[in-house]
Amino acid sequence: MSEENKKSLSDDLNELIGDVKETAKKATDKAAEFAGEAKEKAKDVFEDAKQTTSDFVDDSNRALNDGKNVAIIAHITLIGWIIALIKNNDNKTELGSFYLRQMLGLMILSFVSSLIPIVNLFAWIVLLVAWIMSLISAINGEKKPTFLLGEQFQEWFKSL
Repeated sequence: MSEENKKSLSDDLNELIGDVKETAKKATDKAAEFAGEAKEKAKDVFEDAKQTTSDFVDDSNRALNDGKNVAIIAHITLIGWIIALIKNNDNKTELGSFYLRQMLGLMILSFVSSLIPIVNLFAWIVLLVAWIMSLISAINGEKKPTFLLGEQFQEWFKSL
């Protein structure tokens, strides 16, 4: 191979290497630009998700602390009553406190009536009716004392 051919090949090779370097630099710049855009979009999505989560938590806390929900939860067994008591202590509402007192009275009455064998069945039916009427009033958001001793429950348990 002649010197002239070697020089021509060398020049062609250097030109080709220059083109490859230039193309690699353009690709690197494009990749950096794409990465920057992806980073911005990911940041926006993260902020939106964070805001949505915060809104959801605020809404659910507000719903759970609502007096009507506390009143309804208080009607669901002793465990529900305890949960309602804790929720009502976090954010006292008049309706929640009213039904906590009503349900405490009904639970005590049901326990006492279960100890008396002869009136047990009749008392349980009457207490079931009182419980259902109380639950319906709680769902409607109305403060109606039970027909048995509702007014006395409010007086006896006013510290709740």
